[in-house]
Amino acid sequence: MSKVIVLDSAPVGLITNPKGAALSLQCQEWFYNIFDRGYDVVLPEIIDYEIRRELLRANKVSGIKKLNRLKAEIIYIPITTEVMLKAAELWAEVRKKGKPTADPKALDGDVILAAQAILVTN
Repeated sequence: MSKVIVLDSAPVGLITNPKGAALSLQCQEWFYNIFDRGYDVVLPEIIDYEIRRELLRANKVSGIKKLNRLKAEIIYIPITTEVMLKAAELWAEVRKKGKPTADPKALDGDVILAAQAILVTN
């Protein structure tokens, strides 16, 4: 089995940041070097959504272009029925343990991300 890195919104935001701040440049360097170490890198659809909505709101066209390029260059994991069923299971588990990850009425992106990560690594 190959080694898999499932990207979250913080590194994706830094990778797609065209400004070139020090932290963004470090993250971009890390990202482009991980392929040489044998990792498969995946972009979950829920993370694309979280980053894209903010880029669209702020009208950051160059960031959207970089996100589109990233999406085309690495493995993209769509949200499927299987993902949502797993997310519902995870959501219920953490609620039963008294450790909610979001407001009860909110669509919980964290459990969707966790479901995608679990399914992609199994």
